[in-house]
Parts: sequence; structure tokens; C-alpha cells
Amino acid sequence: MDSYGKSLIKCYFKDQSFIGSDIESFNNLIEKELNSIIEENKAIEPTIIPQNIDSFKIHFDKIWVTKPDITEADGSKRNIFPSEARLRKITYSAPIFVEVSAHINDVQRESLVTQIGNLPMMLKSNNCHLSKLSREELIQKGEDPDDPGGYFIINGTEKVLVHIEDLASNRVLVGKDSTGPSKYKGKIFSERGSFKIPHTLEKLSDGIFYLSFTRVKRIPIIVIIKALGLLKDEEIMKFISSGKSYDEVLINLYEFVSIKNEEEAIDYIAKKIGITQSKEIRIERTKEILDKYLLPHLGIDEKDRIYKAYNLCKFIKKYIMVSNGDLPVDDKDHYMNKKLKLSGDLLADLLRVNFKVLVGDLLYNFQRIVKRGKFPSIKAIIREKLLTQRIDSSMATGNWVGGRKGVCQRIQRLNFLETLSHLQRVVSPLSASQENFEARALHSTHLGRLCPIETPEGTNIGLRKNLSLLTSISGNSSEEDIIKAMKNLGMKSIW
Repeated sequence: MDSYGKSLIKCYFKDQSFIGSDIESFNNLIEKELNSIIEENKAIEPTIIPQNIDSFKIHFDKIWVTKPDITEADGSKRNIFPSEARLRKITYSAPIFVEVSAHINDVQRESLVTQIGNLPMMLKSNNCHLSKLSREELIQKGEDPDDPGGYFIINGTEKVLVHIEDLASNRVLVGKDSTGPSKYKGKIFSERGSFKIPHTLEKLSDGIFYLSFTRVKRIPIIVIIKALGLLKDEEIMKFISSGKSYDEVLINLYEFVSIKNEEEAIDYIAKKIGITQSKEIRIERTKEILDKYLLPHLGIDEKDRIYKAYNLCKFIKKYIMVSNGDLPVDDKDHYMNKKLKLSGDLLADLLRVNFKVLVGDLLYNFQRIVKRGKFPSIKAIIREKLLTQRIDSSMATGNWVGGRKGVCQRIQRLNFLETLSHLQRVVSPLSASQENFEARALHSTHLGRLCPIETPEGTNIGLRKNLSLLTSISGNSSEEDIIKAMKNLGMKSIW
């Protein structure tokens, strides 16, 4: 039995790594996530353009990352390996290239490939020079063949990105509220790109359901559903529940029976949120708010409004069922309602914000030169050091976007187990100074996912945890693949 066990363990670790999920997350950033960041900022239109042209746009077409290299003092470029980066106290990073084109009067005039910065490279990821090397080759390159990788080298220092545990986005959670005017509170964090917008559903003492999101505070949800295009009371009732009529919904429908069309509903919302301009501007601005900030994960176009209305009906149904005791309240500490942000996700957040800074800088440089009466080339207005400096600064200090601190830490090399423990660390964003007993307690869903023993004594107990040794973390799946699989299993589409 002992020999079988050893063979099994050897076979498992031949293909698997303790930190395989983290490396996969970084590979996903390079292969997919960078393209989605470019898609979000695909076309840029400066407000100040030369007088002799009607329209000018800058398009970002393609983005890719090569393997780590170094430019020496004499201008020569060559590949660099991690051992050299450690010894010379430099960053082990790879150049990011973008294909940019200029469109004058909707005709492409200039197209070029330019470097926009350097991305720190995770050791043993697909783009790292150590990827797929044998033990002998690793020793030859000055590396420990048993080193798992999964960390970065910034200015010669080995740094690790600590995993962050957060509530799952785009999931409706209804729980008891001990402080507010409503006995129960429904919450959903709608996430799309760099947006993460909290939505709150409450039922106040007047029996009306109110929805709050961004600066839109406590608007009756029935009015929002009507503003999104679901106007008939019968349809609203059907989408909330086709089998049972809820009195709570009837009270809400009766209260706003006077609102007959979308325009009236949108105008009602505009007045409630304090937009005081003329009616046309008021309606236009409110439509923009509904498209951009209401459940943005479902889409940000006009055609997506009806799907938002259907989802709000489902939100009401879940809230009513929980408040009536037909469904249990959602457990925030259940691991089904959590997600882990790995190195790829954390770097994607950093790149998303800093790419927007780069775009702003590019526009500023273009408009400044146009004001002088010149027409600049794109290569002259892209500052490649800007993105590199901002990424390196966050990686060196650990200060991340969203005000988080200590995300990037110096790796602990006291012994191999401590290194492995540091690479598997998971931190909760909750404050260490508050009690949060339930969040710190061991939950039954931690079994096989998180270590029940390894957590520090003191204020961080239960907030700083470690993954179990054989934990593997699944990445995001595309909706198309899931829908296809469900249809193969016999699911029928109702829309």
C-alpha cells in the first residue's frame, strides 16, 4: 500500500503544483484579461483636434506580452533569467506591446506597434524563461529545481501577491439587518470591468420596496422596473412569481399604478435623485445612469434594459421568500458566496486603473501639441515609462488600487514550508480592529479548502488564513460555454 501511495503522489505532482492555480490565473491575465482591458478602452477621441479635420480617433487594436528581456547600457537587448535579476537587483519583467492606429475622418492613416510598458513576470508562468525546463536545465540556469515559482522579482527582491478573499460579485444575498429601518436587506455587488457597484433592496414601514445603487438612494423598485420597459402590472407580477400572487407586490403595484409609460417613470426617478435641468436633459441623464450603473454586469446598452427588469423581479421574489421564511437567510461566510482574487486578478485591477491613467496622459499630450498648431504622431505622445513606474511602485510598496495595503509582500525564505505557506496565504479585507466574530470563526465549508489550524494569534486571527495544500481554484468560465453545456443537458431557453 505504501508503494502505491508514493506512486500516486509522484504521479499527481508530475502534472500538478501547489500553486498551480495562481500560475494559471497569471497566464489567464496575459492570454485573455489584457485583451478585455484593451476592449474597454478601444477607441479614444480627443476633444481638441486640428481645425482642418472633422474627426480624429486613436484605436488600440491588439495587445501582447513577450518574454522577459533587458536593455543594456550600450542599447543591446537580450533575454534575462531570474538568477541574474536577483544578483543585479533589477526587475524581472517583460515588455507589453500594443498595436495602435490613428483614424482621420474615419479613414485609417497611421498604424504602428509600440511598447507601452513592462509587466513583472511571474516565475514558472508560460511567458517565463523557466517554464517547461527540466531539473538539469533549471540547475544550469542557477535555480532551485524544487522551487515552486508563483512569485515576482522586483528590484532584486522576491515578492508575492497575497490572495484576497472577497464576497462573490453578481450574486443576490438577503440577510437580516439589525441596524437599519428594514428588517431584511438584499444586497448584490454588480461587477463589470473596473466597476463594482453595490445595490441594496429594502422594504420600509410603508410596505414599499426601495432600491439604492451608487448615488441613487431609495427609489421605489417598481418605478425602476417600469423605467426599464416592463410596464404592464400583470407582466411584472408574472415575472416575480407566475404561480403565486404576493400581497406585498400588489401594494407596490397599486401605489404606482398612475405611471403608465417609460418616460413618466424615468422623470419620476430624475426628480427623486435631484436632477433639475429641462425635461429632455433630465430624462437623458437618468437613462445614462440606468444603463451605466444599474446592474452593469448584465450589459450597458439600451437593449439590456429589459433583462435588468427581469432580474429585479427575481430579486424581489427572493427578498419576499426570505422575509416570509420560505427560504433561509444567506450565509455570507459560506464559501459558495466568496471568491478569491489571485495574482492575475489583482494585477488586472492594477493594470485596468493604470491603463486609464496612460490613456488620460496620451490625450493630454496630444491636445497640448495640437494647441501649438502641430499634428503629433502617436509614438511621440505615448510615454512607455508611465505604466512601468506605476506598476513597479505598487509592487514595491504593496499599496494597491482601492486603498488596499500590504497586497504585495516580501517572500519569507526561512525554510521551504514557510515559503510555501506564504505563497498560499489568503487575507480577508475586513478590519482587524473590529470583532467580526462570525467572519473569524471556522466554517464547515472551509473543509478541504482552507487550513483549519494555520492562522495567527491576536487581532488577525481568522482573517489571515492559508489554503489547504491540495486546493485548486477554478477560474472564470464564459457564459456561452455554460449555456451550451446546459442546453446539451436539456435546458430550454424562454427568451
